Amino acid sequence: MKILLVNWQDRENPQAGGAEIHLHEIFGRLAASGHDVRLLCGGWPGCPPRTELDGIDVHRVGTRHTFPFFAHRYYIEHLCDWPDVLVEDINKVPLYTPRWGAKRTVALVPHLFGSTAFQELAAPLAAAVWTAERPLGRAYRGIPFEAISESTAEDLTGRGIPRALVKVIYPGIDTRAFTPNPAERSPTPVFAYLGRLKKYKGVHFAIRAFAKLGMPNAVLEIAGAGDYRPALEALAKSLDLGDRVRFLGRISEQEKLALLRRSWALVFASPKEGWGITNLEAAACATPVVASNSPGIRETVRNGSTGFLVPHGDVTAMAAALRRLAESRDLVATLGHAALSFAEGFTWEHAAEETHRHLARVVEEPSRR
Repeated sequence: MKILLVNWQDRENPQAGGAEIHLHEIFGRLAASGHDVRLLCGGWPGCPPRTELDGIDVHRVGTRHTFPFFAHRYYIEHLCDWPDVLVEDINKVPLYTPRWGAKRTVALVPHLFGSTAFQELAAPLAAAVWTAERPLGRAYRGIPFEAISESTAEDLTGRGIPRALVKVIYPGIDTRAFTPNPAERSPTPVFAYLGRLKKYKGVHFAIRAFAKLGMPNAVLEIAGAGDYRPALEALAKSLDLGDRVRFLGRISEQEKLALLRRSWALVFASPKEGWGITNLEAAACATPVVASNSPGIRETVRNGSTGFLVPHGDVTAMAAALRRLAESRDLVATLGHAALSFAEGFTWEHAAEETHRHLARVVEEPSRR
């Protein structure tokens, strides 16, 4: 099969995140199994315009800000007669590729911003993102979708996409890289946040919940980078938390593994995610999760079994969940054991196989458009 991917970024882009990891994990495996996979994406200053990543032929045009203005023209000039199927990864502003005239088009959606854009972006930019998502139901009418969670599928149906056209395929995790080691668990309570430091991620709720915990020997370690870090540091200081809240910055994969292994729980307070891959990485290390009961996130935590879900923004409830764990290492071990079993059910191999079957069906079916 000849598969053309269209995404704003590839995994080498300095701005790459979970959507790019997801794309490369799945389609790198399809390339390795013999499919011809190309990726049309944006670049960054000084990057090579062509490269190969994970067996994928990568074409870079424009930058993060100009990619949508160059993408269609590049497609027409270099790629339009080639693919059996075009897969648009809609994880930022949609490019409306059904208008490009490909033989078959599939929309792959990690998540849509909706009103959460206003929690992160300046009002004019947030309004632009919100407005760009509004015509999705009309512009992608008849197009098959692949969503990474039931929450995203529900979001799509709410925007006018028939549920029958949405195939849910859960992402995987690398259970060979993320494994438990009970000997590395901290002797005193350590809680962790792992991800970007953006306002909409809700890290401030985690800090406030930790402050209400009232345990002098407990520590909250925050790993990640982002423009919200100064505000978070100021918050921790205002709550007189001292060095009990530690900002680790961007960490390596090995440091990430060590953090998840030594923690008593991962804390995640986002109002909305496409999925919760970090929750499952923690689970694979036999580490429970305390998280907001938010779309996407709730599918990666079994409340009371692999961790605890609390109402989003409810600092008191989050603090109570953290306290239950901080007061019982046995509870940490019990939830962690269940979390490990849960995480083992999600693999990238399965996600790639399901994606291949979905695309093959789309290619074989008569066009709905």
